[in-house]
Amino acid sequence: MNSLKTIPAHVAIIMDGNGRWAKQRGKERYEGHLAGVDAVRSAVRSAVRNGVKWLTLYAFSTENWARPIAEVEAIMQLFCKTVVGEGDELARQGVRVRIMGERTHFSPEVISMIERIESTTAEGDKLTLVLAFNYSARREMVLAAQTLAKRVAEGEIKAEDISEEHFSAALMTADIPDPDFIIRTSGECRLSNFLLWQASYAEFYFPEVLWPDFGEEEFDAAMAVYAERDRRYGKVIEE
Repeated sequence: MNSLKTIPAHVAIIMDGNGRWAKQRGKERYEGHLAGVDAVRSAVRSAVRNGVKWLTLYAFSTENWARPIAEVEAIMQLFCKTVVGEGDELARQGVRVRIMGERTHFSPEVISMIERIESTTAEGDKLTLVLAFNYSARREMVLAAQTLAKRVAEGEIKAEDISEEHFSAALMTADIPDPDFIIRTSGECRLSNFLLWQASYAEFYFPEVLWPDFGEEEFDAAMAVYAERDRRYGKVIEE
């Protein structure tokens, strides 16, 4: 386990590579997503063991709706099945689950599952697992701008007084600390509309491993990489 001084409080992961993992093995894309669930379990265990307090996983973006209908339906079914099967175990581990994203596109069944796992795990105090589900960073910022515009129109605040703090407070992550460390598996080096505002001073890591193969050993290796980083936040560190 890393020293407390080198443990990121908030790790965010873009779970990339399920489809390629399946293709390499001659499997259907759904089987890649199914294997990805095991990697989620490993990431949660690793985060708890390393002392990480917040773990955000990019589970489903708004752009993912454009994927084949069969794949989207399979992802939704897998989500519901996983929620039913994992809620009690997550609660036992002290993990609180939060779903971040717009819920308007979801079926009543999916919304019910979201409410169920959030309720089941509400008392968790070791790790908060944030699942970005139907999430878009650009959409999040548009909604924040609309919220602030409404406050200005109602005379609650002046436009010239709007600060970074006001904007941050209007985001879906208002009560979540900015990520210290963002990991994207599969070797791709882009954010893909994920936490664009919040990632301003995050450290990044792009391992080649595909998400289903990102186990506890890979998570620990990522923590070791973070421990070697020198975070300056735009400042100069005196020797």
